[in-house]
Amino acid sequence: MASKVTTGLTGLAVSSHPHHTLGALYGKILRALAKMPQEASYRKYTEKVVQNRLKAVEVHKDVTALEKEIACGQVEELIVQAENELILARKVLGWKPWEVLVKPPPPKQWNWPPAKIVDPKI
Repeated sequence: MASKVTTGLTGLAVSSHPHHTLGALYGKILRALAKMPQEASYRKYTEKVVQNRLKAVEVHKDVTALEKEIACGQVEELIVQAENELILARKVLGWKPWEVLVKPPPPKQWNWPPAKIVDPKI
């Protein structure tokens, strides 16, 4: 049974089983990440975040305590974030950004800033 009546956010309904939903989503994300090479940056950093959040879901059975621990919104917002991360993780699997480029990048493609910044004359 949900402990609150509304999220206070238009279009975002109260989740009746947020712990189950988050646990399932975080598990799916971790399985998608496991298919990537261990040295892939996206996998390394996303895996840390998702594992920490999954641990918080397992430890904090109270919704308010869970929201406070993760500190990224209400559980319903965390569910939306997890759904979006799962979609992204599956896309990254298809994109394979860890593979070598098909052809070398154009010269200066990775230079930053892209233009020379000149100090303003006063």
